[in-house]
Amino acid sequence: GGSNANNYANVQLIVDLCIQQNVDAVMVGWGHASENPKLGDLLLEKTAALGRTVTFIGPTSPVMRVLGDKIGSTLLAQAAGVSTMPWNGDGLSAELDENGNIPFDQFDAACIHSVDEAVEAANRIGYPVMLKASEGGGGKGIRKALDEEELRNAYPQVVGEVPGSPVFLVQLCQGARHLEVQVVGDAHGNAMALGGRDCSTQRRFQKIFEEGPPTVAPDAIFERMMREAVNLCKSIGYRSAGTVEWLYLPATDEYYFLELNPRLQVEHPVTEGITGVSLPATQLHVAMGIPLYNIPEVRTFFDKDTLGTGEFDLEYYKPSSSYPKHVIAARITAENPDEGFKPTSGKIERINFQSDTKVWGYFSVVADGGVHEFADSQFGHLFATGDTREEARKSLVLALKELFILGDIRTTVEYLSELLETPEFKENTIDTSWLDGLIASKAVQVETKTESAVIAAAVYRAYKQAQDAVTSFKDSLGKGQLSTLPLRELQDMPVEVTYKDTKYDFQVTARGPDTFLLDLNKGAQTIEVKIREQADGSLYVAYGEERHQLYAKEEPLGLRMVLDGVTVLLPTVYDPSELRSDITGKLVRYLVDDGAEVAAGQPFAEAEAMKML
Repeated sequence: GGSNANNYANVQLIVDLCIQQNVDAVMVGWGHASENPKLGDLLLEKTAALGRTVTFIGPTSPVMRVLGDKIGSTLLAQAAGVSTMPWNGDGLSAELDENGNIPFDQFDAACIHSVDEAVEAANRIGYPVMLKASEGGGGKGIRKALDEEELRNAYPQVVGEVPGSPVFLVQLCQGARHLEVQVVGDAHGNAMALGGRDCSTQRRFQKIFEEGPPTVAPDAIFERMMREAVNLCKSIGYRSAGTVEWLYLPATDEYYFLELNPRLQVEHPVTEGITGVSLPATQLHVAMGIPLYNIPEVRTFFDKDTLGTGEFDLEYYKPSSSYPKHVIAARITAENPDEGFKPTSGKIERINFQSDTKVWGYFSVVADGGVHEFADSQFGHLFATGDTREEARKSLVLALKELFILGDIRTTVEYLSELLETPEFKENTIDTSWLDGLIASKAVQVETKTESAVIAAAVYRAYKQAQDAVTSFKDSLGKGQLSTLPLRELQDMPVEVTYKDTKYDFQVTARGPDTFLLDLNKGAQTIEVKIREQADGSLYVAYGEERHQLYAKEEPLGLRMVLDGVTVLLPTVYDPSELRSDITGKLVRYLVDDGAEVAAGQPFAEAEAMKML
């Protein structure tokens, strides 16, 4: 828990622990310190002073420093003749010095230092544009601007999300797919491509689904992407696993270099599922100095003798159409899809999921754990496999419907299963702006009938009142007090429910241990409801021909229910003159002056939560 200083981003703490525990190597996986070249530098410095060697499993620090920076990697891509999108650094080039670094003057010339410089560059290359922090990632430090006003508002947000990071600006590529090439390089100058992934389903420029192989691009086009990615890695002596990311335009078959991630990606099991090559194991082999052509799984992928040794041509680029299966992954995040995927935080009481031969999943939290406001919103990942894309899609839909998460957080689980059923996803005609468009228009919603939600809320609140009354009566008996007043209150329990700006007044009468009579609006409607508490704490609710499973909990923000697997929130009714945030985080700044008039829908303030503003 706590800020990054207490977690995996604390480079000094990692190095100190390595020395204290006398480790042989450090493997950081993805996120936090995995792209921080200071870790490799400090590790080398501290261990050299002690006469020891601790291997960093990843790229060398100079290469990581250059490629982990989006500006540096784009300059190198331009120098290598790789196609790049129009940006503020058009025409600039860079050459690595003897230490493997880009000279400061060459790098600084490609940076934006003020909002006025950003506006000038945008006017030159044309709107819409993307303003990015070169050290950002995972949707952090990136904003779209359609005009100068939006760009001026975006600049302080990008700078604030990734403090100290250089900033650059690139023209927005519309109608594009986000495709990735998985690359691995060794210490002997070899590099190879292990297929690719399609990560076009994104919200706020952060991935939701990842799949492979990327069938949207013709084999010949994607082979060129893989070849250029491998050549780029060879030209700089790249070592370990990495990902070269491209924007691909299906309408014209054009593609543009986006960045090179010098680390393992969180979605790496997609590649492993289609190639049979374990990327963490390959990283370990490379760190041990073993050439790629002598790694057993790599040899198997290239149809060579698994247990043999010796060189062979690694420049074979397997066509996407030749893979015998397809994998689709879904990120499980603590976000509220009803509020534009706004991050949420809190305790997680229960996660129910069972992996099988078609779908595998993992979660970074356990029951009675939680997601705090300093964390990334992702806490789980599901990977579905099928002989075809359609089979994998159907398996993932079923797995999401069977996944059950109960706690203070909101999740995207129900929304994701609806997304997978849309015609655009089934037909694979989406682009990187598709999901943001659906969110803005609220075209995909997980609906619960108003009647079901209101009755469930009334039943839960009445049941809670009844339980409290019985507990109070038992406590009184234990003290020798024989008052039956708490039980008499069960004959007439007032329950108020406000849902979708409509208020419902119920009078509830307990007719037995498992029966309530709900009287709505003084006799306008009466409903007899059967209830039974289940062993897992849920309520079985039955009335008329309807049957429901209900989990519910009163929270500071309102009543949170999980009704038949769908989360429903009935917010607490507040004074309409007050503005309240429904997320836990830090208030960064007000966007209007004190005493100013605020129009409906106008942003009022910015808050930071889960790495996002």
